[in-house]
Amino acid sequence: MFQATIRVVNQIFDVAVVGAGVFGAWTSHQLNLAGAQVVLVDAYGAGNSRSSSGGESRVIRMGYGPDEIYTRMAQRSLALWLELFDQLKTSSEVAPGISCLFQPTGVLWLAHANDPYCEAIIETFDRCQVKYSRLDRDELTERFPQLEPGSATWAILEPDSGVLMARHAVQAVVAQVKSDRVTYLSEAVFAPDGGVAPSPGNALPRTGGRHDNLEFVETRSGNKLFARHFVFACGPWLPKLFPSLLNELIHVTRQEVFFLGVPSGDDRFSAERMPAWIDFNDLVYGIPNLDNRGFKIAIDAHGPPFDPDTGDRISSRETLNAVRAYLAQRMPALADAPVTETRVCQYENTSNGDFLIDRHPAFENVWLVGGGSGHGFKHGPAVGEHVAALISGDARVEPRFALATKEKIHHRRVY
Repeated sequence: MFQATIRVVNQIFDVAVVGAGVFGAWTSHQLNLAGAQVVLVDAYGAGNSRSSSGGESRVIRMGYGPDEIYTRMAQRSLALWLELFDQLKTSSEVAPGISCLFQPTGVLWLAHANDPYCEAIIETFDRCQVKYSRLDRDELTERFPQLEPGSATWAILEPDSGVLMARHAVQAVVAQVKSDRVTYLSEAVFAPDGGVAPSPGNALPRTGGRHDNLEFVETRSGNKLFARHFVFACGPWLPKLFPSLLNELIHVTRQEVFFLGVPSGDDRFSAERMPAWIDFNDLVYGIPNLDNRGFKIAIDAHGPPFDPDTGDRISSRETLNAVRAYLAQRMPALADAPVTETRVCQYENTSNGDFLIDRHPAFENVWLVGGGSGHGFKHGPAVGEHVAALISGDARVEPRFALATKEKIHHRRVY
């Protein structure tokens, strides 16, 4: 698929991937499997606390309402995650903790009497042959008495879905590509669009390349990375690297997550007794007590604008009050539970929640990969597979992921 490059003093790579989050890590892995010589670059390190891939846990679910494209991507991704984890178990270099990186908690959707989104999930599951159970209200309360249904009258249970231990999982992917001879650099790079990451306000970047083909990017330390193709999978830094192109098309928002201490000796909130669950109508999700960190809850509504470099990551009393008010109705036993941990992360939102996976309009050999929009982590393997196929010429840009479909005004349709 890829012809071998000639090694010179300044090595020419087949592909330079900028960003070692879940999209960049899996793109590097898939390119390496295809025979490409790859360099992977990240300014802060894989799974760092500023990254969108740096949290403790991420739900991996098949449900996407009528959006079959994401259901099928999630199916493919889960298979690839599990395949990689099985492979890593035999590697002494990256094996510790691998068996725990996927927690098969199941995923529960709380549905209302008139619920087009959840009804569409079932229709999509039937088409895609996703295993599920439809629970009526009595079955819901009997199986999960720690959840107060409230206005929910039924539910969907995905028994084979669950939770990825995000930070450790993406670090495991990066460890694997490094062991497979992918070159890894902890560097910040300049970009062709007049942007620089991660520190805004520096001088204009010094980059090489013609209008139609980029030859190299230069790092802050002065290294030049030459490659035939470039993938920028920089999450919330994409608008900084490409401000004139993406500043109004990808919006970075502040998102708060809370971990609550469960009562001593009470296993009702463990993964064995409670699945990860989603209340789509109220835009809230919860994850059971994994790794003894406490019950995790977050409000999925988009927060205010946020800078991934300079923003303080201290949770607000206002959001905590909203979480407690919700728990008083949905899970009363935890309404007054102590906060054991908080996190402030960020979403990188496109106008409607679709991914951005497309060629840069000014450079034939530059690909933009991002727009995870809060739901992207699970899809890392399928995204990496797709990007590798695009670069090799074995795939075309998916219209929903095209740059041309991204708008300046938010109207979220993908969750």
